[in-house]
Amino acid sequence: MVDYRYLGRSALKVSPLSLGTMMFGGPTPDDVAFRIIDKAKDQGINFIDTADVYHNGKSEEVVGRGIKAHRDHWVLATKFVNSHVKGPNLGGHSRKWVIETVENSLRRLNTDYIDILYFHRAVFDAPLEEPVRAIADLIRAGKLRYFGVSNFRGWRIAEISHLADQLGIDRPVASQPLYNIVNRTAEAEQLPAAHHYGLGVVSYSPLARGVLTGKYQPGAAPAADSRAGRGDKRILETEWRPESVEIAQKIGAHAARKGIKAADFALAWVLNNQLVTAAITGPRTEEHWDGYIRALDVQIDAEDEALIDSLVTTGHPSTPGFNDPSHPVEGRVPRAVKATAPVAAAPRAVA
Repeated sequence: MVDYRYLGRSALKVSPLSLGTMMFGGPTPDDVAFRIIDKAKDQGINFIDTADVYHNGKSEEVVGRGIKAHRDHWVLATKFVNSHVKGPNLGGHSRKWVIETVENSLRRLNTDYIDILYFHRAVFDAPLEEPVRAIADLIRAGKLRYFGVSNFRGWRIAEISHLADQLGIDRPVASQPLYNIVNRTAEAEQLPAAHHYGLGVVSYSPLARGVLTGKYQPGAAPAADSRAGRGDKRILETEWRPESVEIAQKIGAHAARKGIKAADFALAWVLNNQLVTAAITGPRTEEHWDGYIRALDVQIDAEDEALIDSLVTTGHPSTPGFNDPSHPVEGRVPRAVKATAPVAAAPRAVA
């Protein structure tokens, strides 16, 4: 039996696993993607996640075909802000882009409505009120049911919640942060802010893009068929770090003593946080999905929690000083200063 949970303060119920489809329309063949979707549905999963930019929209196309026969079973989430084409208004927060990207997603998904539209990331120099107003209009038009945010820091979660209140619309129902054992920074602000403002948390990358499966060995080159071995930009600049690889080996040994896989343990640990509603799991193969489902039966105890706290301090990443370059810290803006003139040598005393 699936433990369906209300998403934030909404009346919408979702499964604790969300089927992530970043691999669909790309590395995962279409027939495999359709089998995974059908299997997930039969297992009681009702939450599926894609984005307009995954494989230039091909992920949405595959998802649309895969869920068509049972569209109303699925809580379908996609995203906007990013764009795979260049142009001043192709991407971002403008009303023009919000409406255009939703129309394009509806066409690719071959559906009349999207259940949840996420801001994929923050745009630091753009206003938030304009896209919120556009989203409100799309909700009134029946093209969206809810909206959410992804990669928003705590203060932006607060700001967008207040904006929704001022505009007389429902607050966002979900926040989608990066959250896993080797990157716990969401615990500092994002998770408590979402809880305070009534957003459910749908975290992504619970296995640290595969690092927490234990398949990478410390000091060794990654296997050619792995994400790091294929030269995936995001894992190389974020999760494939020496400290994380070392920690993954320790977690694997601990999980083995419990008679389970490292990946099952890592995913179960994320779901054991009461502030997390669901976790997005992105399978490339059917075998990957079979492993994710196993994690729903794993029980995390006090000893497990204490071990993780000893390996990675709450609220911190595994690597001291690590920041994700795709989501920079905003709190340091140097003032314009003049270059320092060279200091002239003091005159020598005359005898």
